[in-house]
Amino acid sequence: MKRILSAIIVSLLMSTQALIAQSEAGAIFLLIAPGGRAEGMGEAQVAASNDAYATYWNPAGLGFLESNELGIMHVKWLPNLADDMYYDFLTGAYRIKGLGTVGGHIIYLNLGEQQRTDENGNELGTFVSYMTALTLSYGTQITPNSAFGLNAKVVYQMLSPYGTIQEKGRGDALSFGFDFGYLKKRFLLSRLDFGVNVSNIGPKVAFIDVAQADPMPTNLKLGFNLRAVESEHNQLSFVVDANKLLVASYPAMDKNGDFLIGENETAYTDPWYKALITSWFDDWRYVGDIDFSGDGIIGGYDEEGVRQGWFDADGNEKVGGIYDQSGIEVGWGEYGGREGSPQTFPKEIGSKNSGTFANEIEKMVFNVGLEYVYGGIIALRAGYIYDRAGSINNPTLGFGLKYNRLGFDFGYTSGQEGHPLTNTMRISLRYLF
Repeated sequence: MKRILSAIIVSLLMSTQALIAQSEAGAIFLLIAPGGRAEGMGEAQVAASNDAYATYWNPAGLGFLESNELGIMHVKWLPNLADDMYYDFLTGAYRIKGLGTVGGHIIYLNLGEQQRTDENGNELGTFVSYMTALTLSYGTQITPNSAFGLNAKVVYQMLSPYGTIQEKGRGDALSFGFDFGYLKKRFLLSRLDFGVNVSNIGPKVAFIDVAQADPMPTNLKLGFNLRAVESEHNQLSFVVDANKLLVASYPAMDKNGDFLIGENETAYTDPWYKALITSWFDDWRYVGDIDFSGDGIIGGYDEEGVRQGWFDADGNEKVGGIYDQSGIEVGWGEYGGREGSPQTFPKEIGSKNSGTFANEIEKMVFNVGLEYVYGGIIALRAGYIYDRAGSINNPTLGFGLKYNRLGFDFGYTSGQEGHPLTNTMRISLRYLF
């Protein structure tokens, strides 16, 4: 099962969300960005969705489509880290006069072949892990310059057809979700467009153990598209997006001040309907000291570097170290600080006061891009992806060609050597009919 976990983590690295999402949400593959055009523009698309790929980026963009389209993308996923992973995306949009545009897309992420072993490490054969989603889309204009869109999706994840030694059942999950989008042209300025999309709204994702279900990766994306130049043969657009993962996750923390993690103090996440609001506060409205080490005990150094222990049931302070339930000193632990270097690791005692609203901003993802189109035939693109929490600072480049009814788009992500995003290439096609 190690191969499965490593593949999933690698896949999450390629999403445009902060890496903290690995422990906060499930079905993160839904955040992988499709389309060579989007990649070349730094994945900034929510206000510039004007083709069949709008079924993913902002279904409201379908309301402004003037033709029917099909789109497809196949890419080998993270070739620097795995040689048998790939990502497929198929989309389509069909305009119905007087009603709007209907469409949808299919996502398929193959995580490659996994090796199954027993508790003694003996090989029992292989199997393939994959994730897939089917989405139905609808978009329509509500005024000459504004449109609304929505998606309904079914998501299936197959990590393993077998449970572990302690688990019964298959390691798969079936879930569903919804997206809502809005696109406003001529927003404040005659050449400024505004878009917003809330995606993956739905119940938690559960595999074998429902109690360990993870939230859907509900994401808020909003952005602007400045159409700076619009002449007969030349178009130049500047785009910017901001992403916020609307998942409220709370670590294990000591709420009652007894320096221990009790039954009602373990980690948990809010349901989606509550997280739409609480996700803006969960990283700074702490209610207790955080158990960074996961040992169930709060301890470490105070702000002056003085060692602190915890209190037993009789209120007696265990000074000089951290003790287990039998009163045996077990040391300070990795996150409790170390004697002689109290600033080396995060302090657990007093950590309830360490959260700030800046933590929420740091976990957001920002995308910027530009696109120059000549004669409606040739497009040149550039962009940048900035994800502080995910350590992603990647420039992107791309181009597009259109001949008759066929469109070709190429996107390339650069970056630091050794980063999973570096040297990623996306090639996608569009066909208008």
